[in-house]
Formats: sequence, C-alpha cells, structure tokens
Amino acid sequence: MTDSPALPAAVASELSAVVFDWAGTMIDFGSRAPVEVFRAVFESSGVPVTEAQARGPMGAAKRDHIAALLALDDVKTRWADKQGSEPTDAEIDRLYKEFLPLQKEVLGRHCEPIPGVVELLQALSEAGVPIGSTTGYNRDLMSVVLPLAKAAGVAPNAAVCSDDVPAGRPRPWMLLEALKRMDAAPIWRAVKVDDTPMGVEAARNAGCWGVGLSASGNALGVSLAEWNKMPAAERTAALTPIEATFRDAGAHYVIPTAADLPPVLTEIASRLAAGERP
Repeated sequence: MTDSPALPAAVASELSAVVFDWAGTMIDFGSRAPVEVFRAVFESSGVPVTEAQARGPMGAAKRDHIAALLALDDVKTRWADKQGSEPTDAEIDRLYKEFLPLQKEVLGRHCEPIPGVVELLQALSEAGVPIGSTTGYNRDLMSVVLPLAKAAGVAPNAAVCSDDVPAGRPRPWMLLEALKRMDAAPIWRAVKVDDTPMGVEAARNAGCWGVGLSASGNALGVSLAEWNKMPAAERTAALTPIEATFRDAGAHYVIPTAADLPPVLTEIASRLAAGERP
C-alpha cells in the first residue's frame, strides 16, 4: 500500500460528501463481473449478445439492464426467431432470476480494489469527508461484495443498492438516499464519481458535481493487466471518445481512474469557496 494522498483542508471544509459507484469505480477494474454474467444468461437462452451490447445499458439496475438488452432491435429479432415470440415481462423476470445466483457466484472473483482507491478512501476518511456509494447491484448481491471489499480496505459510510429506492440511475434517488443516510448536505457540495454516463446523469439530476472515470470502467472495459500493457498513444485514442461521451452526459470532470481524483476535489473545493455551484 502506498501513502494516502494529501488532501487540502479546503476539501474537508467545502465538500459535504463524495459518493462512488462500485464496479469499475472502486473495485473490479474494467467492470468485468456484470458483463460476464449478462452474456452467460443470454447465451443460455440461445440468444447470445456481444460484449458491446452487454455493456450498453451499464449503470442501470440489473433487471432494467436486461430489459434494455431485450429491447435492442437485433436482440429482439433473434429472440423472436429462437423463442417464437418477442420477449415479455415474464421472460425479463425469468432472465433476472437466472442472473442473480450466477452474478452472486461471479462477484467473489471481482472484488479487488482498483489501484489507488484504498489510499483515496483513507485520505477522505482522515479528512472527515463522508464517503457514500451507490450500485446497480441489489442488496442480496452486495451481501457478497461488501464483506470482501471491506476486508480489502473499501468500506464506505453508506452503501445504497438499486432495490433500496424506487428507481435506479439516471434517476437521482440512490445518490440522494446515500447523502440522506450520511446526513450530508447541502447537495450541491457533494461529488458523485461514476464510471458510466448514466451515473453522471444521476449526479446532474441530483444537483451535485459529477466526475466520470474513463479508463477503469465499463466504457473501455479492459482488465487492469490489459490497461497496464497499453501504450500511451493507444490509451489516448481509446479514451478520447469515452471522455466525449461523459462530457455529453454533463460531467464536470473526466479522469482515468479514482486515483486521479484528489486534484479534482481540490479544484471543486476552490470553486465552491468562490461561490460557484454545479
């Protein structure tokens, strides 16, 4: 473990909280766990989906994610050819029921913290900044993640799941619930960090600062080993369109991974001190 990054006093005095996503943000570099299972579930029904298709709705609650995949013209057509009719709500429910135990099994292999996250969380904690989290995983799935992540040094003050609120991202309810549980206010002094544009949209809908992560998450979708081997020019070419997508979603900042967050938090604190709001 490296030393915790130093955070200026202004970060603690100006920020009400920092709220992180989980897969692709704090753990599971490349957000590999959900993709693996979505593809397996559709394969088992005889309608395989590509990795790009599986990643498309990432950030949504998992049942909503399955529904979004089934709504794709290509998938809907192939489903009707294979199953004899277009997918129904009952089949969405069936796929979701198949998804849950398989995802639970796979999650245990994908709880390793993204480099720099443990040190960042330690620095925020030492500075007295509340640390929240939101996820498209439901509470049952997070029962696998939370103890493994805590043992590895990732233990936010609040963890809100997709089934804790009426609707997941891009609605702001998970984020607002996390802030409520931590008694963190005002909202416009909070920062949301997410590896999906949908998560950034949730930040904007809540009225707080939104930071997108371009390298560690769903959009790039590579493992840590693949990322470490990627030449600088290839990284730049791969991240440029991802960064544009985050900015189109309203991100105030876009950085490669959460390890790059301290300077952003310092700048946001400075902007807040000057009277600026998101």
